[in-house]
Amino acid sequence: MSISKDAPSTLSIDAKPYAFTFPLEKTALLVIDMQRDFLLDKGFGYIQGGNLEAVQASVAPTKKLLEACRGAGLTIVHTREGHVPDLSDCPSSKLARQAAAPGNTQHNLIIGDKGELGRLLTRGEYGHDIVDELAPLPGEVVIDKPGKGSFWNTAIMHKLKARGITHILVSGVTTECCFATSIREANDRGFECCGIEEATSGYNDANFKQCSLDMIHWSQGLFGFVAGLQPILEALAPLSTVNSATDTPPQTPPAFDGDLTIPALQKAYKNGLSPITLVEALYSKIEAYKKVDPAVWIYLESKDNVLAAAKSLTVKYQDKKALPPLFGIPFSIKDSIDIAGLPTTTACPPLAHIPSTSAVVYDKVISEGALFIGKTNLDQLATGLTGCRSPYGIPHSVYHKDYISGGSSSGNAVSVGANLVTFSLATDTAGSGRVPPGFNGVVGYKPTRGTIPFRGVTPACLSLDCIALTTKTVSDARSLWQLLEGYDPLDEYSKPALGFERHVNSIGPQAGSFKFGIPPAEALSLCSFPARRMFNETVARLQKLGGVLMPIDWSPFKKAGELLYDGTFVSERLASLPDDFMDKNRSALHPVIVELMDAVVARQSTAVQAYRDLQAKVLYTRQAEQVFAYSAKGIDVLIVPTAPTHWKIEEVLADPIKKNSYLGEFTHCGNVLDLCAAAVPAGTYPVSELSENKDDAGELPFSVTFLSGSRLDAEMLEIAKRFEESFRA
Repeated sequence: MSISKDAPSTLSIDAKPYAFTFPLEKTALLVIDMQRDFLLDKGFGYIQGGNLEAVQASVAPTKKLLEACRGAGLTIVHTREGHVPDLSDCPSSKLARQAAAPGNTQHNLIIGDKGELGRLLTRGEYGHDIVDELAPLPGEVVIDKPGKGSFWNTAIMHKLKARGITHILVSGVTTECCFATSIREANDRGFECCGIEEATSGYNDANFKQCSLDMIHWSQGLFGFVAGLQPILEALAPLSTVNSATDTPPQTPPAFDGDLTIPALQKAYKNGLSPITLVEALYSKIEAYKKVDPAVWIYLESKDNVLAAAKSLTVKYQDKKALPPLFGIPFSIKDSIDIAGLPTTTACPPLAHIPSTSAVVYDKVISEGALFIGKTNLDQLATGLTGCRSPYGIPHSVYHKDYISGGSSSGNAVSVGANLVTFSLATDTAGSGRVPPGFNGVVGYKPTRGTIPFRGVTPACLSLDCIALTTKTVSDARSLWQLLEGYDPLDEYSKPALGFERHVNSIGPQAGSFKFGIPPAEALSLCSFPARRMFNETVARLQKLGGVLMPIDWSPFKKAGELLYDGTFVSERLASLPDDFMDKNRSALHPVIVELMDAVVARQSTAVQAYRDLQAKVLYTRQAEQVFAYSAKGIDVLIVPTAPTHWKIEEVLADPIKKNSYLGEFTHCGNVLDLCAAAVPAGTYPVSELSENKDDAGELPFSVTFLSGSRLDAEMLEIAKRFEESFRA
């Protein structure tokens, strides 16, 4: 869902103890536990001795609230209370306390027992699911919680922060229990909450509802706000994105306007645009761009196949109110990522293979309705930051034919920068998912390693590799991240789903301020003149946005970056290949790749050296953690130039190894230190300023990268988004 560009940024409604003001883009509706087990006869609530009349009466007003919030484009979150089938997540006190009461005649069935709606409060059972009237739509968040509150042992805090949410409208059952508990939990974490009176009820409203609501807003809003349903409906009504086109398609479907961002396409499809129309327009552009740059694609899906996929989507999803989040969204994929039945080349024909299963990330975006367009070019074996090391040709920057695209995810960034696709699935080991977007004026997001499954990708340096997302905007990157992240038990480097989450600053001066650091002057002195000038402008812009520049210790970032190629970690690139690969395939490899791999072999690194480097990595990681510490001295983000300069293709070809190494000055530390990062466009500069030749025409893009600590992606992306939006203000 997305907020209309014409909508006001904030709304205010009458509430207790005073008016509740909320920013639309940062507000979510939380619908708590509207499950059959709690609302229907013979369910768990009925067995608890609850009066179902009030909770059943709350369904209709909750539906009105839900439809109004959907129409206005708010984030929607549903919860379901229940336990895994073996009840291993159910405390014994919850299971047995009521049944063990002296003289008990009521609780003859307990959690997990077989009832008329299935096993009580057990996930996967009929009674556990949400009632039909309030069923979640594709793309809405559903949180399964084991407790009465919504935040204990669930990912809801992360899901809200990942979407930039600071304010929550709360509804659901029961008022005295899960509703009130969730508001208190949210309050502890910094969210501003407003309960909607008619959209919540309990089993004993006469005794508990009013006092539960009063306790929330008591003492000038100790826990939050309470408002009536009508004020919020009236406030949201003018913002509804639902129109006649949604229910009755126009006689003539709208034409594709060229905007490939995810929210724009979501809106267009809901208003009647056919994905077939998009594919027709897209392939005309793709064919035309081959004349501009023939080295973007290694494999391009046929137009007929993509049209067939688009037609299948229109048949499968006929309700325009219930389209999956990536319905009809075109994407490309780096040719080191598997698609069943298609060759994976890694730009290295001797290593090509045809997988029988697809990568987890590919399957996920396809399941959400995305349209696959093709596999893109890359530096051979995903080794390099230039884009000049592929037997399939050398892509160039979309800004200028003489300048490099960056690598190794070269074709990914060009396909997005040239407006041929909405997003591209890439990889990042030493900066491959950041430098190419920086050289093509788009966003490159490298999440915390292990948070997006890597299974189904040809490794470059497996302990450091991660999926990267190339997108048009930070918001698009954030939307994709929310769909793709998750624990994969078959991926040995996958991180557990739950991690510690820092609190939210939802109101007051802290809501708009952040702390950032930058490299010292001696590190920045490596940059070209336009890069230094524009980086200084970036610092000033961040300060105007509320950023506070803080001193930092740069040494762990510098040392970790040097460790990547000057130490033994580079040997892992050889470890990803068969033992005799170099000997058997030397003549078929790119000459620069052969030179690099020979240099690695010539080092004859020892196990002692490798262990010393592993120990150094742990030390530098701990030192970097202190830079991003959850304290007054810690910073929220580290800002660096994405690359120190932008080389011409001919410059790289003349000196391929040194020029490549130079580009990684500010990227190499990212995965060594387990950081998250996003490269974000920060303006353009004249080519003549870089070349120092006044006759050189054209512009080149400048990019800065936002870095933060492991699993601090939500905080980092929010600041990056604010920076990006400042260019449109």
